[in-house]
Amino acid sequence: MEKTPARLTAKPSWLLTQLAVHAHRLASDGFGQVGARGYHYRILAALEEFGVASQAELGRRCNMDRSDVVAAINELAGQGLVERTPDPEDRRRNLVTLTPAGDRQLRRLDRALDKAQEELLGPLAAEDRQALTRLLTQLLAHHQRG
Repeated sequence: MEKTPARLTAKPSWLLTQLAVHAHRLASDGFGQVGARGYHYRILAALEEFGVASQAELGRRCNMDRSDVVAAINELAGQGLVERTPDPEDRRRNLVTLTPAGDRQLRRLDRALDKAQEELLGPLAAEDRQALTRLLTQLLAHHQRG
């Protein structure tokens, strides 16, 4: 097996990138097992937490491009997981609502993502997982302000 240069393995940016690739694969595989994608999870989670939203609001809340939001909502609506209706205050805008089937799918996705998190963080003790999450949250918040 090839060794990775120590210059790389000593850099948090390199380690985060490598781990992000692995984490994305684990989450994608888990979502795929229940017939979904990460974008679906983002949208369903936002609707469950914040309620009815326009497609533009969902894009901002979920950090998604407008075209990706539209495609994901089309897929979710086609499966009966969300309903899209014209906004009575602005007919050019659609409002998206979580359906009961969407809520059930969100629970399945939560379980799939929990399994992926467990596999990703398996080697860490509970307090280390909490510390890692706290540190990553702190770093992300810092860079999102910038």
